Amino acid sequence: MADFILVDSDQAIFLPNFGPAVVVVRPGDLKGSGPATFTGKRICVDGDEKRVEVPGCVYMTPVYSIPGTGTLKIASLAGNQKATKTNTGGKAVLLKGGTFVAKFEVQNPAKIPPPVGTPDATPQYSGSGMFITTNGKLSGT
Repeated sequence: MADFILVDSDQAIFLPNFGPAVVVVRPGDLKGSGPATFTGKRICVDGDEKRVEVPGCVYMTPVYSIPGTGTLKIASLAGNQKATKTNTGGKAVLLKGGTFVAKFEVQNPAKIPPPVGTPDATPQYSGSGMFITTNGKLSGT
């Protein structure tokens, strides 16, 4: 089924729930690297999603209630977010699709309140997100 093709500066929107962790999310920008363009913007191709990073996001859990920080990334795309037929420069174009798997990599662990002060030992949490596109015309399959 056809869906809208993602272009440069479209956004990855992360949902705040990452298992037991709740993250104060911000959108991440896609950087298109495909040779083709649409309305002057490069088309996003397979691999561009790996370059989305949103550093400095605050998080906490029910146990570790003193906030920590980390980076949001896209772990993997849903099957309907990578075109099977439409490509540019020999790479599949990225589609708006459904929900991708996101990861939150902890850089500064959240902590249990004093006097304990124990840091969160979990290095990464899994969550999800979706794409928002400015392209409402060009679609691919």
